Amino acid sequence: MAKVELKQPIVDEIAAAINGAKGVVLVDYRGLTVEQDTQLRKQLREAGVIYKVYTLVKRAIAGTEFEPIAEQLEGPTAIAICKEDATAPARILANFAKTADALELKCGVVEGTYYDVDGIKTIATIPSREELLSKLLGSM
Repeated sequence: MAKVELKQPIVDEIAAAINGAKGVVLVDYRGLTVEQDTQLRKQLREAGVIYKVYTLVKRAIAGTEFEPIAEQLEGPTAIAICKEDATAPARILANFAKTADALELKCGVVEGTYYDVDGIKTIATIPSREELLSKLLGSM
């Protein structure tokens, strides 16, 4: 079996995960303790966010709206992907980074637009759809 054939299922898995995603954020996770990583993964999973470390992301995002993040894929990088809530990955990761200095936001794509680290931090301040709806209903 050729190396390309062995890698293709991974590329296909990544492509399927990002296909239709509303929010994708990259982070540098170096230095997180096992306990911190476990807590972070739990919070992301509960919010419906896929969080993984992949090595073939560049190949999977080539030609997609997520291609601009390719420049930030150097070094240990994890990717957080959400198909329902566009701001969930940014919000959860930014909030977690407040207590875990080792976690560094890199960049992301939210609703088809590329954002650098500062943009992702701004996106993180946007309340979830559910929070906005409850505020609206509460004010009525």
